[in-house]
Amino acid sequence: MQQPRLLQPSIPKNRSSILSPSKPSIYLLAIILCFAISCPPNSLAIEDQLTIISPHPESIEKEFGRAFKEWYLQKTERSVALDWLDLGGSSSDFRFIESEFQRVPQGIGIDLFFGGGTDNYLKLAEQGLLFPYKLPDAQLDRIPKEIFGIPVYDPKYRWYGAALSSFGIMFNEQLRELLRLPNVSTWKDLTHPDLVGRVGAADPRESGSAHMMYEIILQGYGWEEGFGLITKLGANVRGFSAGSNAIPKDVVSGQVIYGMAIDFYAYGQIAVIGDDIIKYLVPPDAAVVSPDSIAILKGAPNLKVAQAFLEFVLSDTAQKLWVLRDDDPEGPKWRGGLNRASVVPELYDELGGRCVVINPFKRELKPIQYDAAKGGKRWALVNDLIGALVIDPHKDLVTAWKAINKCKDEQKREAAIDRLTEMPITAEEGLQIAQSEWRKPDYRNQKLTEWNSFARQKYGDVVKLTK
Repeated sequence: MQQPRLLQPSIPKNRSSILSPSKPSIYLLAIILCFAISCPPNSLAIEDQLTIISPHPESIEKEFGRAFKEWYLQKTERSVALDWLDLGGSSSDFRFIESEFQRVPQGIGIDLFFGGGTDNYLKLAEQGLLFPYKLPDAQLDRIPKEIFGIPVYDPKYRWYGAALSSFGIMFNEQLRELLRLPNVSTWKDLTHPDLVGRVGAADPRESGSAHMMYEIILQGYGWEEGFGLITKLGANVRGFSAGSNAIPKDVVSGQVIYGMAIDFYAYGQIAVIGDDIIKYLVPPDAAVVSPDSIAILKGAPNLKVAQAFLEFVLSDTAQKLWVLRDDDPEGPKWRGGLNRASVVPELYDELGGRCVVINPFKRELKPIQYDAAKGGKRWALVNDLIGALVIDPHKDLVTAWKAINKCKDEQKREAAIDRLTEMPITAEEGLQIAQSEWRKPDYRNQKLTEWNSFARQKYGDVVKLTK
């Protein structure tokens, strides 16, 4: 262990005073020696550092920061300072990491990337920007390699699932009944014409969890039908928020009745409001349970501390923070808890009724075979397509959708819906572009302009077709 450095007394300008000690200098030395003897070793230890970039909310940063400091001090007898960075969401964090590595290939001065799904980690791993670290066997043996066919951690140990997430629909059951609105159980149900302005959703360009829900729909329904569903669902959205964390609050307050939500945001509101008022379900038409990951970045300046943090996050101590209530002695201190699913199956049986979330390993789901590699490759392209076709021209989309719903002529309706859901590119073209030209700013800007014009033209055509 590195020896602590003692504070050195300042050297007087007149060096003769050192050679011929005066009474004040003797007193000063005595004070320093007393201080060194009386202070416990930990108080003199140099504080270790760790820098983490993460889209996680304050609750997770506070809880994991507090608990890691305690765990690290117990393990190493050293204190540690954590610096949390967030550029405004998982997509922004990923773009920052990627761009910084282009500028400084050896390392960007950040130790860990924590949170934001899995797709971005696959892309970073493919680019060689993650540092592989195999957990101790005793820890690794408690974590399954996959859940419902989806990897829980990288076979080359470049990233690990820190928690598990499901993506679904939460709704205000009390207001739904009061307003006599339709019950929903699938993603497709959110396209019901009575739900205009009643659905909450986030912009995938700003939110990684929002992106995951759209990508799940695309993989569950296929490119053409999936984008058709996203377009009609988007027409029912009241307004696209920058972050998914706003959706549950809007559902609770009645700003919207239904919301596309990641499970822990929904569980957090249910813990406060009650499951008789707020409901959450995982749609069976496109269900996915996936890891929310963590990885050490290439060139991590505090590698040993980063490895310790990774071990901590996958330890039972940290995994209990996800699943236990805020009043449990081993649970989080944050009011309302963290309400996330652990990646350690045995923990659910060990904790029993103390868990606040359902054991995802025992859910009765028939999830889709989600292709994380494909999702990662076309991540930016899908976000930009949804932005150009659904979000940016949202006002025109809503006008077109309302015109369709008012039209009584079945043939005109069908023709208008066909035009509404037309796509400017195929799935194959999209994947090819995503892996090549999409990194070129001039090409991307040109296509975004074309797609935006395409969207506004087709929504104008829809209104004409319903006349």
